[in-house]
Amino acid sequence: MSDQSQTENESVSSTQKRILLVDDDTEIVEAIQYALGKNYEVLVARDGNEGLALSERENPDLVILDMMMPKRSGFLVLEKLRSSHSVPVRVIMITANEGSRHKAYAEMLGVDDYIRKPFAMDRLLDSVERLIG
Repeated sequence: MSDQSQTENESVSSTQKRILLVDDDTEIVEAIQYALGKNYEVLVARDGNEGLALSERENPDLVILDMMMPKRSGFLVLEKLRSSHSVPVRVIMITANEGSRHKAYAEMLGVDDYIRKPFAMDRLLDSVERLIG
């Protein structure tokens, strides 16, 4: 590869929007990485604590956050994200929980979208496109 084409590739990847996916379900992580990886840089955290650490270090454009995870729930991650970022990061919360109280709490914390599992990948892709284009 020539130096010029390598530089062009680096500039493309450096301008690519970054999504932090925080979920402990391997199948969901792989499916979302596959669906979003063509157009976005996808960072993955497998629990809430790792998600917070990655968010602070990598400053993603969007966080896709599972509600139920080991070490720290999606709600606790969302609360911390909202209190620690001067510019609010966009957040899509995904959950298998059917309760309307959970959705109301997520919305109170400022979640940008709330998607119930199982979901059609097109639904998630539409939300990502709407939030960070």
